[in-house]
Amino acid sequence: MADIEVNINGASRTIKGVAEDMPLLWAIRDILMLNGTKFGCGKALCGACTVHMDGRAIRSCITPVGSVEGKKITTIEGLSENGDHPLQKAWMEVNVPQCGYCQSGQIMNAAAFLNDNPNPSDEEITKAMAGNICRCGTYTRIKEAIQMAAEKGGMG
Repeated sequence: MADIEVNINGASRTIKGVAEDMPLLWAIRDILMLNGTKFGCGKALCGACTVHMDGRAIRSCITPVGSVEGKKITTIEGLSENGDHPLQKAWMEVNVPQCGYCQSGQIMNAAAFLNDNPNPSDEEITKAMAGNICRCGTYTRIKEAIQMAAEKGGMG
């Protein structure tokens, strides 16, 4: 068991007394009580658990908490203080969510993608988002919201 020091959503936190191989997802949800990041498959196939580590999208369900020590982790709660990130605004404007379960992972993946590629083509969006599954099938609205956020800019 170890104490893991992590910067999560801009704050230094200590995750106390955990096995270093515990999935980061469980530390985020069960210890830090940040419940926006969801458990979907546990095998990094669906994307519901996507968070950022040092600005890069990762699957927290397969990332050992011991591997994030000293890293900057951002969850959906830390993407913007007031839910006003350009993607979050576009998500609401386009009315993307249906059941909503996958949305935090979708938004986090899209945010990392747009930080790297602020002016993507339709094909680039489709390719970048292919690993995030939406059981409700809102892919057309997801793509539209990403396009809208890209056009409005301000991702950085």
